[in-house]
Amino acid sequence: MSDESSLMLKQNAHLKRVRTIADYQFGRGAGEVLFPDNVEFQLSTTKRIRQILLDNNRIATVRAKDGMLTLSIMGAGKLHEFIKSPGHRVVVNSDAAPFVAKGKTAFARHVVAVDPDIRAGEEVLVVDENDRLLATGKAVLAPLEMLSFKKGIAVDVRNGIKCGDKADSE
Repeated sequence: MSDESSLMLKQNAHLKRVRTIADYQFGRGAGEVLFPDNVEFQLSTTKRIRQILLDNNRIATVRAKDGMLTLSIMGAGKLHEFIKSPGHRVVVNSDAAPFVAKGKTAFARHVVAVDPDIRAGEEVLVVDENDRLLATGKAVLAPLEMLSFKKGIAVDVRNGIKCGDKADSE
């Protein structure tokens, strides 16, 4: 087998893997939407998939600790178009929207609606009351807690639309 065909097989295996993870994490069809055929993979020193890039822009990162995906704003935008509201969304009020868009934390007191199927620890989309994407991050509380608590962090925002894409800390 030539080096080129071996490389294509690895590329296809990587693509199948990240699409499967995305389908599991965000619902059937999300993998195809997030990762077109021409994505590139950045591997760790142990040859595991670390980052998935499209035109040298990060779409997502595979978390080393659990193998789940964390999204960039680009990836969150693709997912936002694909998943209809209220799926994977935490809605914040207009007071908090400008701060969340800058990558600031979304607090429970600012949450006005939330997808009831979200679990604490999951990757979520943070939107305003008109379903405009503001940020992506990790849900810290369960949906019921987000709506009833008046204090505390609801979503640990990773990337806001106005702050660009930060490297993952996880």
